[in-house]
Amino acid sequence: MNLRNVVWDMDGTLLNSSRVVPEAFVRAVAELAGPPVAAEDVVNAYWRGTPEVILAFLMQRQLEPLESESYYRALDGAEVAPYPGVAETLAALRRRNLPITVFTGASTRAAELLLRSAGLTADLVIGGDSVDRPKPAADGMLLAARRLGTPAEHLALVGDSPLDLQAAKAAGSHSASAAWGHMYDPAEPADSILHTPDDVLELLATRTPRTSTP
Repeated sequence: MNLRNVVWDMDGTLLNSSRVVPEAFVRAVAELAGPPVAAEDVVNAYWRGTPEVILAFLMQRQLEPLESESYYRALDGAEVAPYPGVAETLAALRRRNLPITVFTGASTRAAELLLRSAGLTADLVIGGDSVDRPKPAADGMLLAARRLGTPAEHLALVGDSPLDLQAAKAAGSHSASAAWGHMYDPAEPADSILHTPDDVLELLATRTPRTSTP
């Protein structure tokens, strides 16, 4: 195995956002006078794509211009924390001169809001609005590979959701399951199962020299 760097999923992998994100959607739908929506309905719709796509699905209609701002207002300033060990692991990767890359189904705007709230920074953020096809398609990983200047087969995607693992496999990357995340499914095949974020450091222990900075 010749892994040079990792790409991180965000929700459920870097951030414990299992409450914050569904609540923001529920508040947005209520503000827009939409149908009754529960947090579980939101989670079940994550696979559909960006926040705009999910919100339109929950509203059961196309959104009018600027209606998606209801979601971003609800998300802005929300308190969200990284999982234990995440900040320390990212710092350790930076000490190795490795860029921190995030690939999320959320929009780039939502990702930046949440990462900032959690006190985390990334060198490269690929949101669901950056690609034509959401996870489990390979698009995001292939874009990350191009931006990092690293072949996809030398990257690992760390994520808690089956969609993350399937996206890694579709790109020919190493699939690393984040077993601490809220959507972790032990039945979903993965190349590696990581029990804590710092397991990433061991995963990269035999990496080759530094990838290029995006």
